[in-house]
Amino acid sequence: MTNADVVLTVRDVKAGYVDENVLHGVSIDVPRGEVVAVIGPNGAGKSTLLKTIYGLLRPRGGSVQFTDKRGVTHNLVGLRPHAITHLGINFVPPLSNIFADLSVRENLEVGAFAHRGRFDALLEPVPQTFPRLTEMMSKRAATLSGGQRQMLGIARALISEPELLVLDEPAAGVAALRLRQEAQTQVHTEV
Repeated sequence: MTNADVVLTVRDVKAGYVDENVLHGVSIDVPRGEVVAVIGPNGAGKSTLLKTIYGLLRPRGGSVQFTDKRGVTHNLVGLRPHAITHLGINFVPPLSNIFADLSVRENLEVGAFAHRGRFDALLEPVPQTFPRLTEMMSKRAATLSGGQRQMLGIARALISEPELLVLDEPAAGVAALRLRQEAQTQVHTEV
């Protein structure tokens, strides 16, 4: 695999909270165009790794590099989340990932902020990907269920057209039955 084939390279990352490391030399490559899952038991450091990648937590050692679609490699260590988003990475935390006092549409507008003037074009795929959100555009986000909030958080992250989307527990707050129903609906509409 060449450097152009890898969008994210994490090498020997050490990170944690207060005086204790949670990550002790973690390394991972994320190939361009691939889906990569980090799995493990609660407390293993999955969320810590994702927060470190996105600049919410500064590593105590190691490196985090992002190679954009032009082939330019950026060192993410020390960058703030807004700068990382600007480079082409977006992050969806497991909970509390929406602006509760804003409407669904306003939340999506926040996601498209860096693409001023293109909001309507960026909004076009939302009804196909998240049909339930389309019905709720004027609703206050605080009135949404946990699963609907999670959909909105993911939609807001996707509307910025990231090159890399980092999801921390993307099914948090989504009922298993609802996931099954949504999957069946997608299968039936795509056949």
